[in-house]
Amino acid sequence: MEEKADKSTPSTAFTRRSSGILLHISSLPSRYGIGDFGAAQDWLKRLQEARQSWWQMLPLGPPGAGDSPYQSFSAFAGNPDLISPDLLVADGLLSKSDFQVPRLPESRVDYLRVRQFKRKVLAAAYKRFSKDRETQFQDEFTTFASANAHWLDDYALFLAVKEARPTVSWMDWPKDIARRKKSAIASILNELRDPVERLKFEQFIFFRQLKALRDRAREAGVRLIGDLPIFISAESSDVWANPHLFLLDQNRRPKFVAGVPPDCFSCTGQRWGNPVYNWRAMKADGFRWWIDRARAALAQADLVRLDHFRGFAAYWQIPAENRTAEFGKWARSPGAELFEQMKQALKGLPFIAEDLGLITPDVERLRDRFGLPGMRVLQFAFGLSDNPHSPHNYVSNCIAYTGTHDNDTSVGWWKSLERDKRREIERYAPGAPRDIAWTLMRLAWASVASIAVAPMQDVLRLGNKARMNLPGTGTGNWRWRMAPASLNGRWTEALGELTETYGRAVNG
Repeated sequence: MEEKADKSTPSTAFTRRSSGILLHISSLPSRYGIGDFGAAQDWLKRLQEARQSWWQMLPLGPPGAGDSPYQSFSAFAGNPDLISPDLLVADGLLSKSDFQVPRLPESRVDYLRVRQFKRKVLAAAYKRFSKDRETQFQDEFTTFASANAHWLDDYALFLAVKEARPTVSWMDWPKDIARRKKSAIASILNELRDPVERLKFEQFIFFRQLKALRDRAREAGVRLIGDLPIFISAESSDVWANPHLFLLDQNRRPKFVAGVPPDCFSCTGQRWGNPVYNWRAMKADGFRWWIDRARAALAQADLVRLDHFRGFAAYWQIPAENRTAEFGKWARSPGAELFEQMKQALKGLPFIAEDLGLITPDVERLRDRFGLPGMRVLQFAFGLSDNPHSPHNYVSNCIAYTGTHDNDTSVGWWKSLERDKRREIERYAPGAPRDIAWTLMRLAWASVASIAVAPMQDVLRLGNKARMNLPGTGTGNWRWRMAPASLNGRWTEALGELTETYGRAVNG
């Protein structure tokens, strides 16, 4: 039986035309080897000058395997590498004499060296915080730790144990700790009390600096778009603390893992390796974990992109022993029941549905039933006249992108195309050969889509070397950074003019 459409009023985010830029915070220029909350202050000024209303980021959790923000150690925690030493100094939690900045690359993130540096910086800040028991931060920290105890306690202990056993999966910890036997947890918590408190402090600082960024963004007329990965890493505090919510075997290892079948990105599909959910158990408690997770994501951003939205209708389930994704099968998800519960708990659904890839009618029905805007990507456009990614087929309730973090840059994409394909695109967009990136931007900005977004690489007309991620590869991704000179370039004037021309300049 076909589901009935939800006739509720669309989110106010989509009642006016607007536009924005996709740029992960790690890609911002800074002298600390990675973009951070301090570097974001200047970035917000540039967005304001360019008349942009949205800043879209990738997930902000601590990256796991392959430095991927989509393989986090926690569904709730923040990435401490994004904490700004400058803001710690401004708050009096650090002195410049407390740390020396190593020579780090400007054009890419060296995650290992950045992590080593930031760990020293945060350890120094924690030492000062621990000694000074009379500061305002003590009360703030206590309030934060109490309000977030439902995830913070498990996360801090989990990571403290991982720090003590850095090469060992939690599944191979001593059995009593892996199985969370009360006496074993009490003993290890007593043994690791100081690192546990330090890790809680890091999360306190992360969310304190993030809140300041959100406040500054609002002042600048910029709203934030976050990103919620549908799956969570097997190496996460969530799986360790909530094994009943995942399909695990008797040794608490995944029975099945998530991914996608063979597609244009990979002839063997993509085996992500994330454990799949025990949806029956989640449904039994009213999807509490998902509602808590969504609420946490919306505390970080004004809109949240639901990664791999099709997985809320059905997901590709791969037997864990399979090394590729070719021989999985589709399994149903209770997406409609989940979103009904979310809508009631959150008083709305301020989400974007990442409806890319193999999209079947059930996925479209789920998206449309709850009035969620989908994504349209110009690099997937052209060819067939009924292609939903071609601008003449857009509806207003969608977000138009030139490309995403998984695509090549538009310049790199254009250079990779065969001559016949280029001619086909030129017929649709005559200016393409001269300036493909801004030609696609103009198509997106001129379209009826409520929001138009371009990756910063396209704004800067950068080539393949600036690509953020190549799906199906486990190393070398997520490293690109914008050059300091680019931040202060003249692109803001041209982008502001484009934005005003097509009626999307709503901030200022």
